Amino acid sequence: MSRNDQASAGLFSIPVLVAALGYFVDIYDLLLFGIIRKTSLRSLGLSEEMVLTSGEFIISIQMVGLLLGGILWGVMGDKKGRLSVLFGSIILYSLANIASGMVQTVNQYALLRFIAGVGLAGELGAGITLVSELLPKEKRGLGTSMVAGFGLTGAIVAYFISKQFDWRICYYIGGGMGLLLLLLRISVFESNMFNQVKETNVSRGNFFMFFTNKDRFFKYIKCILIGLPTWYVIGILVTFSDQFGKNMGIAEPIDPGRAIMFAYVGISLGDIAIGFVSQALKSRRKALFIFYIMTMICIALFFLQRDSSASVMYLICAALGFSTGFWAIFVTMAAEQFGTNLRATAATTVPNMVRGALPLMILLFKSLREGAGFITGGIITGIIIMVITLVAAYFTKETFGKDLRYVE
Repeated sequence: MSRNDQASAGLFSIPVLVAALGYFVDIYDLLLFGIIRKTSLRSLGLSEEMVLTSGEFIISIQMVGLLLGGILWGVMGDKKGRLSVLFGSIILYSLANIASGMVQTVNQYALLRFIAGVGLAGELGAGITLVSELLPKEKRGLGTSMVAGFGLTGAIVAYFISKQFDWRICYYIGGGMGLLLLLLRISVFESNMFNQVKETNVSRGNFFMFFTNKDRFFKYIKCILIGLPTWYVIGILVTFSDQFGKNMGIAEPIDPGRAIMFAYVGISLGDIAIGFVSQALKSRRKALFIFYIMTMICIALFFLQRDSSASVMYLICAALGFSTGFWAIFVTMAAEQFGTNLRATAATTVPNMVRGALPLMILLFKSLREGAGFITGGIITGIIIMVITLVAAYFTKETFGKDLRYVE
């Protein structure tokens, strides 16, 4: 039995486990700023008003880094191989996170979160692509759900570490975990599908191919739009849950780090659950629509809070997390939509295009809240995003059980 055959034998192969650990470190580092945002910015001497505006600025800059990094690592994943991304990205974001623990100004902070964002962009797409190509098609959805389900617990660990250590130490821990993971990556082997395509003359990792064919372009755009609710929920509702709490008349102060932790407990469970739902229904799309319905119900519950309590807010954040736990399935669908010569580019750029859309969502939210108020602005932003997503999902093709041995 070849090494690639061995990898296809079960869900607990080394590539799946290492991809899960990689995504764990990725999520720890990605969400750490949201968890320690207020503590770290206050320690830099910022006023409460500046903590809010600087926080929005830095998280937007980090997402721009993710957007650009998604293109960089996606192209490299199809040109040089999935493993080149898994090694290169983790080195970059690990070093950037260690340096983040040394910042003294907001501009330094923003620059290093941008660099970290570029590095973090490569982890999930390359991991999902590698797992999708190494596992048999009947186990593919479960495998990617396991990667995401375990990986997303990184946010939970980040929260508890933030309660035990100074925020600068939290960044050092994240960078250290990433460098340790490099040692495990040595045992991972390349996708056989990629190795076969590498021997041909077909164009690989050409990002512009998404825009040179009308059908391929619309397929790519739909892959992005179906994931928008995830970062509307996490990037706006949960991250700024303290501000929403004040405007909803909740007397107790809301800890956004705690809200993020509860949300990611839900997301982790949701990502595992949707894998089994998709497997039972033998459909990615049907599972996605079930979770969209739950998302809309939970968003409604979030905005119906009036004079409630911090405990209720955290419970709703957990429910929001579970309902938006379709991250793995939506990235898997992106990987399954395209041929081997564009698969890593698609699977890496698509989730980072969604993350990169957060600054636009924040701008929309800010413009709406200025005229309509904080709560109403959040509601209208959510309605716009859900309508766009539902239309895109309706026109997205089913990919369950699709044979991935083909090229564009």
